[in-house]
Amino acid sequence: MTPVELSRTVLHAVRRAVDAGELSVAVPERAVVTPPGPGGCGDYATNIALQLARPAGQTPQRVAQVLRRRLVGVGGIADVVLTGPGFINISLDEGGGGAVGVGLVAEVLRAGGRYGYAERAGGVVVRLHCAREVRAVVVGEVVGRLLRAQGVTARTSAEGVEPRWTDVLGVRVDGGGSASAEVSVNVRPVPVADPDSLLALGRDAGRWALLRPAGHDRVRGGEEGLVQREVNPLFRVRYVHARTRALARNAADLGFAAEPGPLGEAGADADAGAGAGAGAERVLLAAPATLAALGDHPRVLAAAAEHRAPDRLARHLVAVADAALPLLPGVLPRGGEKPSAAHRARLALAEAIGTVLAGGLSLLGIDAPDHI
Repeated sequence: MTPVELSRTVLHAVRRAVDAGELSVAVPERAVVTPPGPGGCGDYATNIALQLARPAGQTPQRVAQVLRRRLVGVGGIADVVLTGPGFINISLDEGGGGAVGVGLVAEVLRAGGRYGYAERAGGVVVRLHCAREVRAVVVGEVVGRLLRAQGVTARTSAEGVEPRWTDVLGVRVDGGGSASAEVSVNVRPVPVADPDSLLALGRDAGRWALLRPAGHDRVRGGEEGLVQREVNPLFRVRYVHARTRALARNAADLGFAAEPGPLGEAGADADAGAGAGAGAERVLLAAPATLAALGDHPRVLAAAAEHRAPDRLARHLVAVADAALPLLPGVLPRGGEKPSAAHRARLALAEAIGTVLAGGLSLLGIDAPDHI
């Protein structure tokens, strides 16, 4: 993990703490990381806890403790130690995530499409009611799915659902009619200005156009949602998913399967040729950000359900795909390489990426094709 990547990881920890209500501050634009000073330890240190303490209304030590909990377990970080008035000292794991990364990948593969789901007892029931408007109905339906994924019993209703919404977008609710006294949440995002042009996009692109913007933002339709290039965020998400499935098929042809483990070490594949060594470097550079995004998935699902905001999940899937894309070319053996334990571990990471993307798209009601 480079200093720039570590700085982003620290900011990500701040953002997660703010989203969880543990800190009430504006997330700074950057976090300075430097070699530890006298009395410090590890590879890098940051004074961000001292920087945030006053606006947060907490002591630097308390802020540092909050951020330490968010940093421990992140791929690429071996240990986090607090020293002095609130300095955060970080030791890096040069193996691309170490035991923490191995455990995270194993957890994702074990849970499958239910990774990030929560079990909640107590009979909590949330009743969602939507206006007779296509965006409201789609958002309400997906919020219901997100709540159920968090163990909440959700019931959806709408003042009306046009047959073409069901035919094109596959949207369904539990009931119809006017809102009753039992309604917990009225779902009323900014309405779509031109429903016909949006429906012309079809199910997947149409749903994405409705769900990716925050509820208070306007929907942007148009044919750009159908573009099969990297400028289209939905295409990037589905492309990365399809690539992970292709890697699994190719690995099977080569006679090996996924197995969580260390991703290898820089230069370990150099004897097999320059291409092989470059593949290992590519994986090790991209793994920390990818593991951090995968580890953040349960929090994102919980926040999307709590705030009735499926746009949070949509943006998170884009972040996962963008973090993962650079490492995929380094998963399979190259040149004269033979499949090794590191290749099996990289394949397991790729399969975990595909699992998270497919599960998230499913909650949004969007298909995750194996081939693109």
